[in-house]
Amino acid sequence: MPKKSLWTTVVAFVLLGAGWLVFESGWLDDEPAAASGPAAEQLAALKVAPAGTMDGYSRDSFEHWTAQPQAGRNCNTREAVLERDGSGVRVNGACEATSGSWTSAYTGETITDPSKLDIDHTVPLANAWRSGAKDWTAQRRSEFANDLRSPQLLAVDAGSNRAKGDQDPSTWKPAAGYWCDYATDWIEVKNAYALTVTPQERTALQDMLGTCR
Repeated sequence: MPKKSLWTTVVAFVLLGAGWLVFESGWLDDEPAAASGPAAEQLAALKVAPAGTMDGYSRDSFEHWTAQPQAGRNCNTREAVLERDGSGVRVNGACEATSGSWTSAYTGETITDPSKLDIDHTVPLANAWRSGAKDWTAQRRSEFANDLRSPQLLAVDAGSNRAKGDQDPSTWKPAAGYWCDYATDWIEVKNAYALTVTPQERTALQDMLGTCR
């Protein structure tokens, strides 16, 4: 083979290799970034275990909505969350919301009728039972069901709350725009109460955290 032809062949292979590297690098850049930050660290710290038994479960095992005195008023947990999560909320003498505006984080829907709202437990009571709460005291379960300090309680549209039921993020998710916040809140609650996650739940949470920016 003439020297010029051999040199041309070598150059072609080098350029082809460089082009492949550029392509490979671009392809990698398109991959979702691995989740990082406090929520990812908390998720990594959670114990992974299969879902536990539902034997003995009852919603009555988690006493709710307990008294939450506010400014001298005798409110319960549901009423306190409605007042906290709404805009322009008016309440009557019994602390019941009579008007206001609420945006359901799960759907983005604006609701002005408080009777169409549910107070959702971010980590459902039955899920908590399967992931460790079965062994708690009644007092601990009541604290969990009425927790206003962690992101465990949220006023949402009744439809999405009932569609969610006791499912974890591997089988139910809110609107995609809320995935980051939902996963972060779910992980924070499970971390605060040392609850376990299933392998499928953990994978779904990792995927949802990948939407955080």
